[in-house]
Amino acid sequence: MSRKPTSTDPELAQRLSRRGMLGVAAGATAAALVGAAAPTASATPTAPTIPTGPAAAGKGRGRPVLPPGRLGIQLYSLRDKVSSVGFAPVFAELEKYGYDEIEFAGYTQGSAGAITLAQLKRLARDHGLNPIGSHVGYYDDNNPNAYTFAQNLTKVLDDAEALGLKHIGTAAGPFRYGTTVDAWKRAAEDFNTYGEAARKRGMKFYQHNHAEEFSFATDKPKARLYDVLLAETDPDFVYLEMDIYWAFSAQFRFGKRVDGTPAPFHPLDYVLKQPHRYPLFHVKDGIRDETTRDGYRMTDVGDGDIDYKKFLSKVTARTHHGKRYHHWQTEHDNPVESYAFARKSSEHLHSLRGRCGD
Repeated sequence: MSRKPTSTDPELAQRLSRRGMLGVAAGATAAALVGAAAPTASATPTAPTIPTGPAAAGKGRGRPVLPPGRLGIQLYSLRDKVSSVGFAPVFAELEKYGYDEIEFAGYTQGSAGAITLAQLKRLARDHGLNPIGSHVGYYDDNNPNAYTFAQNLTKVLDDAEALGLKHIGTAAGPFRYGTTVDAWKRAAEDFNTYGEAARKRGMKFYQHNHAEEFSFATDKPKARLYDVLLAETDPDFVYLEMDIYWAFSAQFRFGKRVDGTPAPFHPLDYVLKQPHRYPLFHVKDGIRDETTRDGYRMTDVGDGDIDYKKFLSKVTARTHHGKRYHHWQTEHDNPVESYAFARKSSEHLHSLRGRCGD
């Protein structure tokens, strides 16, 4: 990946200018929704100073690699802002940065005050943001009132439906019953149940991976647990959100079995084999560092070594009757400055260009 300073893409700047004009009235509506919950001084924060970093390979002329209307962000990356100033100013910033979609990591806003699901849905719409999905816990078997799929499936789906979500999922691994093949088959049955219930509501249930899903079963050390999950879940009911960073980390960590024999894989191959099962992606970046456990050090999108020009180009080339169905959510688990992360990541992904024949 080339390492040059980033610059705002002219096409993005033009699009943001148009969206900014349309968003003036919407901003007034959003402010009315949350009222005094969001401090006036925080509603229009000063644009952050963006650190100089590596630019996208393929920036400049050519076909945009990022599909129009499909850039989102996992709000967990902005949890510090959501909890301190509320959703309204956060959504205003995301609109300025050119985001189209959001993925929730909870529906509350801390010290900014209470907000209803109806207000939250309208607030997102008024800022041109489509709520595309949400992360909810898988289980908490010690608490029957837990807000999880296992303990309160109906409530979870009711809330997702109220927000108009098309996807509802979990970032928890299928480790509820252990790390054997049979344990994961049992977890797959849970996921099939949740997926069938979600489908009846017009939604897709999905699971977001970390690196450990690609480890091997303790009773059958040649069986990769992620493969068990794919094989045992019904493709009509259960979908996957690939966290690309963690999948690349897993490639580093679990490219060999416990006995040391090679077991290489490439994250992209999983997607290209079953592209319809991966409607959502987490776009995280990392600097390669084989001295660390994960093989990478997480960084802002565009500052690392994961080739997103290649990854997006390969995936978006797979269409079904000309229809694109993938959504790309930027994320950083612990950004140095969350607004700066969101802005840089958008600029980088919008700047990626491919050849017309890609």
